[in-house]
Amino acid sequence: MAGALCASLAGCSSTGGKRAEDARKAAAAQGKAAVNTPRWTFAMITHSGDGDTFWDIVQSGAEQAAVKDNINFLYSHDDEAQQQAQLVDAAVDKKVDGIIVTLAKPDAMKAAVARAVEAGIPVVTVNSGSAESREFGALTHIGQDETIAGQAVGEELNRRGKKKALCILHEQGNVGHEQRCAGLKETFDGTVQNLYVTGTNMPDVQSAVEARLQSDSSVDAVVTLGAPYADTAVKAKESAGSDAEIDTFDLNAKVAAGLKDGTLGFAVDQQPYLQGYEAVDLLWLYKYNADVLGGGKPVLTGPQIITKDQAGALAEYTERGTR
Repeated sequence: MAGALCASLAGCSSTGGKRAEDARKAAAAQGKAAVNTPRWTFAMITHSGDGDTFWDIVQSGAEQAAVKDNINFLYSHDDEAQQQAQLVDAAVDKKVDGIIVTLAKPDAMKAAVARAVEAGIPVVTVNSGSAESREFGALTHIGQDETIAGQAVGEELNRRGKKKALCILHEQGNVGHEQRCAGLKETFDGTVQNLYVTGTNMPDVQSAVEARLQSDSSVDAVVTLGAPYADTAVKAKESAGSDAEIDTFDLNAKVAAGLKDGTLGFAVDQQPYLQGYEAVDLLWLYKYNADVLGGGKPVLTGPQIITKDQAGALAEYTERGTR
């Protein structure tokens, strides 16, 4: 709990590379508030693991909105649901003015979110947990509908003439990941197999994908559920001597490069920068003007299918850490 308090109260940044961290610091140093509202404190608590570049982008969006809105922004994360819940509890104890939280494992987060709501702290859920957000008392949810995103992948694979897809789930118990693969199965005319891997161990991920591709040459599409896993799947494909197309959820600079050179087929972008930015902005709007968006429905930031045709135009944004 001491570590949780440190992370939550100090607002320590803890994911990703030095470049993204330097960019965030530069933006905070140069930015000026565009409003004269009180300096409220908002805490964002996510289920991110260490080094996940996706959450660098979410955090970047949130921090830049915080500068504009004169917000003191605190960020913390833990990929273990019970620890993530403790971080929410720590934010409630600090009496922050607003909380942004992910619900990748909603059952474990329900009590902590309820405590925040009971304390009168407005909550916005982001990225995962759209089905539970309203039930838990959140103002709104910002992200993509994971079932719809999975369905979009199935439709794209159909257009590409694929017949057998491997859906790689890198975080067991994450409801959003299950929804993505389930949505894929709903619309894909071919066969879908789920492969569960330990996402925190990339060598094991590569070995697991490679073994499956070696044992089943009929797999002609591999779908990873996060940008960092796309490159690992490419390596597994090469080692296995497979001709399968590698496709992925989420976008970063490496994925954009892979799309451009044909190493990857397509990516599903849920615009993580927008998720972070809008979460802070909507909390500010609620505190300032009692505004709520969504009308009880999620505010969707995706999915958008990105192919080689769009990759070049987005490369600049991926390099600066906003796509």
